[in-house]
Amino acid sequence: MYRLTVRDHVMIAHSLPDPFFGPAQGLHGATLVVEVTWRRRELTQHAVVIDIGEATAILGEVLDGLRYKNLDEHPDFTGVLSTTEAVARYIADQLSTRFDTAPFAGLDVVLREHPDAWAGYSVEFDSADVRG
Repeated sequence: MYRLTVRDHVMIAHSLPDPFFGPAQGLHGATLVVEVTWRRRELTQHAVVIDIGEATAILGEVLDGLRYKNLDEHPDFTGVLSTTEAVARYIADQLSTRFDTAPFAGLDVVLREHPDAWAGYSVEFDSADVRG
């Protein structure tokens, strides 16, 4: 399996209004390092998984919708606890709508809250083993 990973970061605000989250119940900021890995079984005719510039641009488009936003007020997070895991899934879902998933085996999104803690979400695609 071939992989290509690009990384960016996003600054958000949110609260996690449940006693389970202790002090994170209140409004607070977070800077999340976002790593996205595209996976495919075969390389393209240009011997790449995906063009690095294209992958970076797609990730940037998705993150632009979150940058400096309060997720408590973001329409896509209405009624959703915006945990790191939930944000990772949101990013994966948004990414998956911005490129042809057919030639890819899957997509992995990892959000790093700090060097010692991270969460992620993976999407498996029904892919054809096609060189594209």
